[in-house]
Amino acid sequence: MAKRDYYEVLGTGKGASPDEIKRNYRRMAMKYHPDKNPDNKEAEDKFKECAEAYEVLSDPEKRKRYDQYGHDGLREFGMHDYSHMNVSDIGDMFGDIFGDIFGSRRRRTAGPRAATRGYDLETAVELTLEEIAAGAEKTIEFTRQDTCPSCSGSRCEKGKKPKKCPRCNGSGQEQRAGLGGFFQMVSTCRQCQGTGQIIAHPCKKCRGAGTASKKRTVSIKIPAGVHEGQGVRVAGEGEPGRFGGPRGDLYCYVRIKKHDFFIRDGNDLVCVVPISFTQAALGAMIDVPTLSGKRQLRIPGGTQHGSIFRIRSEGLTDLRSGRKGDERVHITVEIPKRLSDSQEKLLRAFAETEDKNVMPESKGFFEKLKKQFGG
Repeated sequence: MAKRDYYEVLGTGKGASPDEIKRNYRRMAMKYHPDKNPDNKEAEDKFKECAEAYEVLSDPEKRKRYDQYGHDGLREFGMHDYSHMNVSDIGDMFGDIFGDIFGSRRRRTAGPRAATRGYDLETAVELTLEEIAAGAEKTIEFTRQDTCPSCSGSRCEKGKKPKKCPRCNGSGQEQRAGLGGFFQMVSTCRQCQGTGQIIAHPCKKCRGAGTASKKRTVSIKIPAGVHEGQGVRVAGEGEPGRFGGPRGDLYCYVRIKKHDFFIRDGNDLVCVVPISFTQAALGAMIDVPTLSGKRQLRIPGGTQHGSIFRIRSEGLTDLRSGRKGDERVHITVEIPKRLSDSQEKLLRAFAETEDKNVMPESKGFFEKLKKQFGG
């Protein structure tokens, strides 16, 4: 069967940078990895095809020869035969690509009962802007899978022990004939899921899982200035690992409660404050809210609608520098919907000094209308 073009396999072009090739390989390998596609021969073949393409295109000398002569130019390099390779071995070859994503698989296939890290957990906490400004300590209650108290994680009834898996003879791996019977494929044992053990008498409390749901309460310190969506990591508060592996972590993500006065903009706080048109025209001292309490702000005469005044260091703390943002006061000028008779007379007198056309007084207008047209 003719091999596909390596650039096509990784979904990139000949001008791709090493970083782009690396990113594309990682994306394709994650997509077709057998851990995500169990018992899918086509996905496994594509996974191996991607690995072969990456071996060539990530090596400058091999890539140069391939660009010049195609697949025939690689004969002198002694390429790996990926069709015969175990998937876990491919993961070990490119460990810097996979990182921890498939690390648990490599540790598991290294042998039965290999220690694996527990799963991470996520939860959320809602904070007020006042708590974000000062920092806070929150008590979080959540439910996690914990070691079963009845079997202590052994998965067996008291007095019973696991048995060696008959399918893989305790190795955690099984061999299957490949396409056409020309080679053997090694994969995780389907009966024991790579543990090398069979639980003949499962624990009745956890039904052989080795874990049970348990409520947990922890205290979490939230640093001042944290942003919406940021997470605080609490080490070792995730689910337990298998076969003595370490616990996972708990990630607590922050949500910000809507405030009555403020909107957050980075480390600044934005507050909309209404004033009357006389205050805007003549100037005034007004009260404005801050997170530390009420304070006075001087509004100069002639302030326009939409003007912005800045109060220094009344914002939120920057997580990195520790410096505080500002509070920005946005001014809106409110026009009264109803005027008293005296207020209307004063405004009409003012309008005359401006030489501006304004609507006529209602009473005089309708009287003139009757005289002109009658009725």
